[in-house]
Amino acid sequence: MPVLMVTARDDEADILVGLGVGADDYLTKPFRMRELVARIGALLRRVDRAAELVSTRPLELGDLTVDPGTRKVWLGEAEVRLTPTEFDLLVCLAGAPGQVLTREKLLADVWGWPGASGTRTVDSHVKALRSKIGSERVRTVHGVGYALESA
Repeated sequence: MPVLMVTARDDEADILVGLGVGADDYLTKPFRMRELVARIGALLRRVDRAAELVSTRPLELGDLTVDPGTRKVWLGEAEVRLTPTEFDLLVCLAGAPGQVLTREKLLADVWGWPGASGTRTVDSHVKALRSKIGSERVRTVHGVGYALESA
């Protein structure tokens, strides 16, 4: 998520601190609305380009290889057949190996259901994914979500 700081603080030190703590861009007041829109557009273009670069590189976790560019998965030398949703779920988990992703985050990122909760859709797809890539690869954190582990 890109961060654009909009503030009245225009000292060089303030700008350097703002960028140093993680802002992607810094805009001081007063500003013109067209400049704000242009800066937001530039930030979103950068994020889209970065996502394209990341999504085309194969992800390797031990003997599991996930290639988002070709939408193929290999376990060792054997290709694994996944449904489109299982593949998207695996890519989401593989993008943050070892990190626990909540059901809500997975619903938002994979299914496009932001704010959804209480559904067991994620659980049933994780079960199907485990049957195809190995149950030890997807770790359940009860009450929180799932993490992909390299076996």
